[in-house]
Amino acid sequence: MQDRRNFLKAAALGAAAFSLDGVSAAPAGAAGKTVKGKPIVISTWDFGIPSNKAAWEVLKKGGRALDAVEAGVQIPEADPAVTTVGYGGYPDRDGHVTLDSCIMDELGNCGSVAALEHIVHPVSVARAVMEKTPHVMLVGEGALQFALANGFKKENLLTPESEKAWKEWLKKSEYKPQMNIENKSYNANGTTAFSPLQLPGNVYNHDTIGMLAMDAQGNLSGACTTSGMAFKMRGRVGDSPIIGAGLYVDNEVGGATSTGVGEEVIRIVGSHLVVELMRQGYSPEAACKEAVKRIVKKSPQKSKEIQVGFLALNKKGEFGAYCLQEGFSYAVCTSDTRNELIKGKHFY
Repeated sequence: MQDRRNFLKAAALGAAAFSLDGVSAAPAGAAGKTVKGKPIVISTWDFGIPSNKAAWEVLKKGGRALDAVEAGVQIPEADPAVTTVGYGGYPDRDGHVTLDSCIMDELGNCGSVAALEHIVHPVSVARAVMEKTPHVMLVGEGALQFALANGFKKENLLTPESEKAWKEWLKKSEYKPQMNIENKSYNANGTTAFSPLQLPGNVYNHDTIGMLAMDAQGNLSGACTTSGMAFKMRGRVGDSPIIGAGLYVDNEVGGATSTGVGEEVIRIVGSHLVVELMRQGYSPEAACKEAVKRIVKKSPQKSKEIQVGFLALNKKGEFGAYCLQEGFSYAVCTSDTRNELIKGKHFY
């Protein structure tokens, strides 16, 4: 009788642990895709294809997920054709290109910079904040001072093309964000298939790159980087550099990142919410969908006019995404030959 009691007690404790460790079965009907026992990298939007390729070069050699995500998001940061991230990003309404970025590793260490000017790779400055300071976030002039003191080069980030678009916008100074304006397409090897749609005066308002990776050791890391909303108010900061909003990683559960109108993501602490839902047993896609539904509930009318998307990866290698409007896509790479773009499911 005592043995039976011990057995039932052990079984109950095991079931409880299984439901709390973040890798329990997803709710009935929840979608999920699995890549078991292999490194994987996922990222937002079309430029996730070349970004994933760079990250995969680190992962396939047994490298750390943290190094992979840093290398991956550096690709759009340095691409002048990507007007929503880094060099070539559209400026604020005063003509200043300001960058926001964060990074987080498997140990819960994190670093962030916001409203940073003149530095091509803010993600690397964010990592330096994480590794070299007792702080999580540095902003504005302080972030620039720190970057220069640590060997980063000061550069002009406003390209002639972005300056032209800004001056065109100044003629009316109307702020009317366009959804899903990114129109660059890439081949699986990361080469450009066709050029981005360039419409002077349109606002490339949300095409942040968020990236999540799991390495061969099963450890997770993430990064998120952007130039923010085009022609934004001077000093505006969105969700991208905010740990828990634009990015969150819990190595026991999974990671999540976001893209879109950052103010709405901040209001629900979106990426943290997605990870906590995965901890409760939701699949990545189901967790992302629930976060989107929270935004709809809080802002039912506004949510019809904006774009927000979430992307998640759990400890089992399952990934998924969900967004408000049709048009969001994300890239998935699991090998030298598999680097594909997937359309995100949407609420409206």
